[in-house]
Amino acid sequence: MADDATLQTTRTPDDTENGASPNGLTGAPEPNRGKPWYKRLSLTTWIFIALVLGVIAGVALQGAPEIADTYIKPFGTIFLNLIKMIVVPLVLFSIIAGVVSLEDVKKVGAIGGKTVLFYLITTAFAVTLGLIFANVMNVGAGYQLPSGELTYEATEPPSFIDTIVNIFPSNFFQPMADATMLQVIVIAVVFGFGMIAAGKKAKPVIDICNSLSDVCIAIMRGIILVAPFGVFGLICPVIANNGIEVLRPLLWLIVVAYLAMLCQIVLVYSGIIKVFARMSPLKFLKGEMPVMGFAFASASSVGTLPINMECTEKMGVSKEVTSFVLPLGATINMDGTAIYQGVCAIFIAQVFGIDLTLGQQFTIVMTAVLASIGTAGVPGSGMIMLAMVLQSVGLPVEGVALVAGVDRILDMMRTTVNVTGDAAVATCVDAMQKRLAARRAKKAAKAA
Repeated sequence: MADDATLQTTRTPDDTENGASPNGLTGAPEPNRGKPWYKRLSLTTWIFIALVLGVIAGVALQGAPEIADTYIKPFGTIFLNLIKMIVVPLVLFSIIAGVVSLEDVKKVGAIGGKTVLFYLITTAFAVTLGLIFANVMNVGAGYQLPSGELTYEATEPPSFIDTIVNIFPSNFFQPMADATMLQVIVIAVVFGFGMIAAGKKAKPVIDICNSLSDVCIAIMRGIILVAPFGVFGLICPVIANNGIEVLRPLLWLIVVAYLAMLCQIVLVYSGIIKVFARMSPLKFLKGEMPVMGFAFASASSVGTLPINMECTEKMGVSKEVTSFVLPLGATINMDGTAIYQGVCAIFIAQVFGIDLTLGQQFTIVMTAVLASIGTAGVPGSGMIMLAMVLQSVGLPVEGVALVAGVDRILDMMRTTVNVTGDAAVATCVDAMQKRLAARRAKKAAKAA
């Protein structure tokens, strides 16, 4: 598709009279005129069509889920593998390019500080919302604890010191091979700082990194064009394997968690977008629709990163901010997962007949906020976090087995919240940086 900038011409007062089209292009047809109907639909529309068709096909194949697993799931797996293939080089070169474009270590620190603060605050709001909804709606009411077969082996979480140490890699290539995103981000930031410090001598390397970033974005755009097929292949097996029989016993848990997550999007994200970005929340949510659709189907924050970068830039967020804030958010910002922790902790406590005090619920908030930092943005990561949260307030870790059956269903929505939160913070940080730059320019003009 041609760039709009290459199509625009200078319009004279006589253009319309001389047969120019209303958009100011002499003799140019309207963009969609003459195209077949399927080419006139946007990628967003196709993603949601694929989502609906995947649900319908999954319902139809509930009696034979092996068909969905054998013949349909591979398309989703291939698509997700392609996304994951490009994510590491995209994050590496985009963050390097973003850091270098800021040209000042202090500016990087300012953006990074605002970003982390936003992420921590929105995560605290998220887990608090989860606890409020779970308590008010009595999430564990009426659930009969299964006798006997309730087991879950908790993975030993790393200590706080180990978490800090593990952020810094000892090898350049291993984090990229393992897709350890926090370590990849550290490598990118360190090399970006090094290029700034090296000055003019680093210009050839900077040019290469900028070019590689552009190449990764071009590949990403090509992969995203086939997103509808990937979404269909991802959602159909989930529905086929998790039918009504699996959902019915834990339906109220799903309803409460989904309502809390929707509230996070509608109230918290719309609120910060309105206050800090001074943008219409409806405009923001409309721009994020393709991201939400893909996140819901893939249940992977990291996998959704390329399309999130594309959509936020279309909404006017600068590339230097998206290339720094969004990869960081895909790694440490887990608002949807935090809501999941709060709702599930209350659910498990009520099922076991344990009353949590306000102090214990505050501990859940703090544990969920701190545990979100360093949690990988891949499907299923919330289970380890949930075990940590349960242990922090003395709840039986075996309770994780209660929600394991519907974890994928919950994972889909919490990933949607995670990536929407990433975009909201990126939009707010970008708007704040632009206003700061405008104030400084105004002061400089007055001083001159």
